[in-house]
Amino acid sequence: MTDLPTANVPMPPLALRITGIGASAGGLAPLEEFLSRVSPHSHMAYVVVQHLDPTHKALLPELLQRATLMPVREAIQGMPIKAGYVYVIPPNTELSIVGGSLNLAEPMEPRGLRLPINVLFSSLASAQGDQAIGVVLSGMGSDGTLGLQAIKAVGGLTAVQQPDTAQFDAMPNSAIAANCVDIIAPPSELPARLLACLDQIPEPEVANDPVVETERASTPLQRIARLLRERTRHDFSHYKTSTLQRRIERRMAIHNITTLLLYVEYLQRNPNEIDLLFKEVLIGVTSFFRDAQVWQYLAESTLPKLLARPDRESHLRAWVIGCSTGEEAYSLAMIFTEAMDKLPQPHNVTLQIFASDLSPDAITTARRGCYPADISQSVSAERLARFFSAHDDGYRINSDIRDRVLFAQQDVVLDPPFTRLDLISCRNLLIYFDQSLQRKLIPLFHYSLRPGGILVLGSSETVGRFTKLFAPVESRLRLYLQQNNTQSSGLRLPVKSFPPLSWMTKELPVPSSNVSSPTHDNLQAAADQVLLQVYAPAAVVINDEGDIVYISGRTGKYLEPAAGKANWNFHAMVRDSLRTPIASALRQADNQSEPLQLQGLEVQPPGGGIRSVDITVQALREPTSLRGMKMIVFRDIAPTHDSAANKQTSKTAAQQSHAAELRQYQDEIQTLREENRASQEELQSANEELQSTNEELQSTNEELTTSKEEMQSMNEELQTINAEMQTKLDDLALAQSDMNNLLNSIDIAILFLDQNLNLRRFTDRASKIINIREGDVGRPLSDLTTKLQYPELNDDALNTLGTLAFSEKQILATDGRWFTVRIMPYRRLDNVIDGVVITLLDITETKQLEQALREDLKE
Repeated sequence: MTDLPTANVPMPPLALRITGIGASAGGLAPLEEFLSRVSPHSHMAYVVVQHLDPTHKALLPELLQRATLMPVREAIQGMPIKAGYVYVIPPNTELSIVGGSLNLAEPMEPRGLRLPINVLFSSLASAQGDQAIGVVLSGMGSDGTLGLQAIKAVGGLTAVQQPDTAQFDAMPNSAIAANCVDIIAPPSELPARLLACLDQIPEPEVANDPVVETERASTPLQRIARLLRERTRHDFSHYKTSTLQRRIERRMAIHNITTLLLYVEYLQRNPNEIDLLFKEVLIGVTSFFRDAQVWQYLAESTLPKLLARPDRESHLRAWVIGCSTGEEAYSLAMIFTEAMDKLPQPHNVTLQIFASDLSPDAITTARRGCYPADISQSVSAERLARFFSAHDDGYRINSDIRDRVLFAQQDVVLDPPFTRLDLISCRNLLIYFDQSLQRKLIPLFHYSLRPGGILVLGSSETVGRFTKLFAPVESRLRLYLQQNNTQSSGLRLPVKSFPPLSWMTKELPVPSSNVSSPTHDNLQAAADQVLLQVYAPAAVVINDEGDIVYISGRTGKYLEPAAGKANWNFHAMVRDSLRTPIASALRQADNQSEPLQLQGLEVQPPGGGIRSVDITVQALREPTSLRGMKMIVFRDIAPTHDSAANKQTSKTAAQQSHAAELRQYQDEIQTLREENRASQEELQSANEELQSTNEELQSTNEELTTSKEEMQSMNEELQTINAEMQTKLDDLALAQSDMNNLLNSIDIAILFLDQNLNLRRFTDRASKIINIREGDVGRPLSDLTTKLQYPELNDDALNTLGTLAFSEKQILATDGRWFTVRIMPYRRLDNVIDGVVITLLDITETKQLEQALREDLKE
């Protein structure tokens, strides 16, 4: 249904809010920017989902840890969620929230069709209800849009990165286009904007306080309801105050408005905000086969019993109230088709489903019958194959199911109901109405149902005190049977709330005559009025659209109101035998000034028998007030009582006339048959060619679509890996700079040699002892000239590399300096020997001191 969020959404056991954050390609930078602005003492938990390469170890947790003081953890199955923590999805998993804990599952979809952000957001909506928060950042594709719709449907808060600040803006734009976003801002501003909204939205416990409820039912709220009624025609004054107030407060929080009075003034200055508030109130919560047990009982018990009734009508009628985007109406059509398949053949049972809703956007979506790929979670594979066809990135309902449903924008409170129904489904709508309105609608449903009809309500709804109108069929599932008893005849129906019939038929205003009616009785005028009423022929005046604007005389023999919603269109009311010839005459009347005469048409009046009638059709051009309209006059042909001879003569003339007309009709039919045969052959040939081309194009399109999805998914994953690798490269470059500065700052000469004793790296101090420069990197140690009197240097290095034995010698240089030459194996972090390290420590002063001490001892 399209209405307020479901009232019985379970709340999590944890007293904290959980913010879900979804990102894809280009999402690392905005994630860091977002988390860097979150207080480390936040009372919320943050769950991050990013599109990751399933075969590559993710670096996301350690990269995000640099941007925030909150602990960042990679999600583990069953890990409890704590406030002030950040949880990150692991590769090749789907992450969801179940009972205040993290739940990991292996993805069921192929790599290119995975939508992990939608999975997280949908579980968050189910687990936290109107406490849920969803944020979508940079990324390609549309992942996250359906999840944000689910969060918004239950009253949660939704936000996206401002598209022009995103490296890839497809995901934010998709969510914005779906009208499911509350906040649009750069990543650095999103945390503050979210907190500002949360500070203005009261906690659920406060919303249920009876004192607060009394304060909310104040004049500003009534003024808002009046503004909505004047703008949209729909009256929300009978909605429950708490639910309506919560929706208004969400809009107030978005605009940073603190009081209802200020919001009323804002609505008066900005009529477009009234439209947005109307859509906010009409958020749709629906899915295929929602509450599976109800649909199973309908399919296995209720519909088979309805079809097995001996007194049932051959044309069944159902009404789905609050149909939202059409899932429930189509679900009913599918299970009815399955129930029909179980009937013995042949049968002539049909079903017409009327589906109504307040939201024009929802009705438009329902009429298209296109749904996303994730409906496979609620629709079985057999039903998908039978009732749907693949379409773009989802499914389209097949025409045989679509043709069973008639969608209409209708207000069940204001507009006349559909009647003569066999089943009414009104699920999770009454819970948003107050008791007075519920007491009006239940009798209305009883009036609309045929005897023995079925009423289906939501899991939190009942028929209340109207137990004499409806008997429970299955109380647990809220299925009720219409009771056709005399005690219900005295109930008052809410007919006064329906709009006047002139509004329904779009009656055109006719200017009143300037001639004032006489105040005194006039014998001639009274006699003329009686003569017109008794002896004047029946007639109707219709406008260009066929709506009746005036009726004269008794037209009951020729017109009959159509079943269902009140409809005063002439073509819908005229009897079947007269419809075709009158429609043809109306078309001809536009092009001529003389009246058209239709003689001897047969009609079957309500009393039975066959009567003949002459009909005159004339386009009206005078007076000006009737210009453009047409008048249809009906004249009954009285049965004649002539003598036998006259009867025989009339019969012969009639037979000759009929024979001539018959020959003419036969010639026309033959000509039409030949033309039709030629056209059919041409169309058949063209159809075969188009069908062949269509199959080839469809096959190619499917291949290209699959390739595109796989490439897009891999591209997103590669973008994520590239961002991580770039960050790592930056870290390594910084570490290398640190190492160079460290080595050059110490007064020790160091040489790094690889396994072939080729020079890999050296310090500036080493270049003053060994003749090396930057261009010598890669040269063998044996090719280098040195000031050291150490010809065994290369051999000792080879020995250390082979035996891993530590070597240390004191060597004299040619300039008289002494050095301690230390040769050690080079060990990598993975404990692999990858060369040797030679350090040269200047010990000249030590040697000089040692020499001086020896000389002193000799003396």
